[in-house]
Amino acid sequence: MKFKEFAAGLRDTLFPQNITCDLCGAEIFDGGHFCARCAKTVEFNDKTVCPVCGRKTAKPEICMECKADAPMFRRGASALVYSGGGAALILKFKNGAGYLKDYIGSLMYEKAKKLPPCDCVTYVPVTKKRRRERGYNQGKLLAEVLCEKLGIPLAEPLEKKRETPSQKSLTKAGRAENLKGCFLIRDRACVKGKTVLLADDVLTTGATADEVCRELLIAGAKEIYLITAASVEYKIFKNSAPVQDKKE
Repeated sequence: MKFKEFAAGLRDTLFPQNITCDLCGAEIFDGGHFCARCAKTVEFNDKTVCPVCGRKTAKPEICMECKADAPMFRRGASALVYSGGGAALILKFKNGAGYLKDYIGSLMYEKAKKLPPCDCVTYVPVTKKRRRERGYNQGKLLAEVLCEKLGIPLAEPLEKKRETPSQKSLTKAGRAENLKGCFLIRDRACVKGKTVLLADDVLTTGATADEVCRELLIAGAKEIYLITAASVEYKIFKNSAPVQDKKE
């Protein structure tokens, strides 16, 4: 038995999962992830979606955001709708509950399987300062789960060289300006000529994904697909940035 498998088995024995609700902590003991009350607040993104960005829409057609300003990635998909319990789950994961990577990553994997085959997985980098504060990069944790399940390598071509001011009150154009020049290419070879799967926690306006995709394409990536844990429903930010986004 490999050490990693042994460690995982020991962890599950000492700290069994799926005995409490991942949101409220109530005991459930049914092998699920949510109690009955919390389950009603989590919306899976499995109804009508934009065929380009993958976010929930009222009709199964390209959203006006993608029509007006096509994203840099070829196609996107997300597991959850970023509202209610879905948003609470992502925020809990980002703020200390790193163990949720396995469950959230498995949801993303089910969506990723339906995208065209990719050669590698990458993620949105954070600064060293932010990683020290949080203890981990949530995007990297999700990317590692996807790598293991998809059987493809992790690529780390970029680094984030500076912090960006809070973006939650900014429009997409404002966010794009905020992010300009904050990512630096450090390894072109790992993505050059490859189809890349970009993993992130939340798709809001798409400004962060676009900036990362732009750098990946400059580095020589052939094309990029986006997979996120959750995405904001299209109608929520028709004219402004979503109020519930807390992404740096």
